Amino acid sequence: MPDGRYLAREEPGERVLVIETLGAPAPARRRRRRPKAADPVAPPTELPLTRVTAIRAHEPFDSAERAARWLDDAVADGEAVDAAVAEGIALLNRALHAQAVASADPLWHELRPERATAVRIGYGSGKEVAAGRYTAAREVDVRAGRSQRRQRDEELRPQERVAALLGNRERADACETLLLRARADLDAGRNREAALQLRVGLEALLMELNDALADPGHTEDMAALRARRTDAGNAANSALQGDLSLDEERNVDELLELSERVLRRRRVLRG
Repeated sequence: MPDGRYLAREEPGERVLVIETLGAPAPARRRRRRPKAADPVAPPTELPLTRVTAIRAHEPFDSAERAARWLDDAVADGEAVDAAVAEGIALLNRALHAQAVASADPLWHELRPERATAVRIGYGSGKEVAAGRYTAAREVDVRAGRSQRRQRDEELRPQERVAALLGNRERADACETLLLRARADLDAGRNREAALQLRVGLEALLMELNDALADPGHTEDMAALRARRTDAGNAANSALQGDLSLDEERNVDELLELSERVLRRRRVLRG
């Protein structure tokens, strides 16, 4: 995204996202030059670093003491840190999605906190935080520990499957891509998009993985998904008209988790 300050209005109130490029300047747009000889031992060109600051503009502190207590609470334990970081990364990903829609960019992708060079939680005056600075801050380690999802990903040995896919020894099913998109939408709060993606992803899964495994758990889960196809269809139809009901949101979440379980079991049992 271009550097600047972006105001986001959402519940429970206004937030501000500040984006600033640091270090090496981004390459200027210009006409392509003719290729020239390259030094094979030359060091790589320096890359710019982007600093992103997510600000709770709706929740100012009335005193330095209260701000200090908030910071202590925000870094008191792993769950508090994860919640604060999740709030900031959610705002950034919301902005990236808006940029992608506005620029019609189909190749955008969301970011995870683990990709950051450093993550800090802090507080400061309006002038300070607008420039990415703080009165006080704590640097937090977002890579420490292993979340349930990260542990699950490690158990699936993704590097082996990457090699199999690139080596054309295995083909990715369409349902895998569709359900990944549904998960990204649901995690980002885009429930309507998630419902639409789930509908077609579920239909693809039921067709592609029908006889994928001779396993009782697989058979049971596939039967459950077939029995609830109507739930997925109803949620998608509602998404075309407007917001989903609470029951429909719950159905989308449950059906997506069940579909992901089917895919995980297939990967694990196939080795």
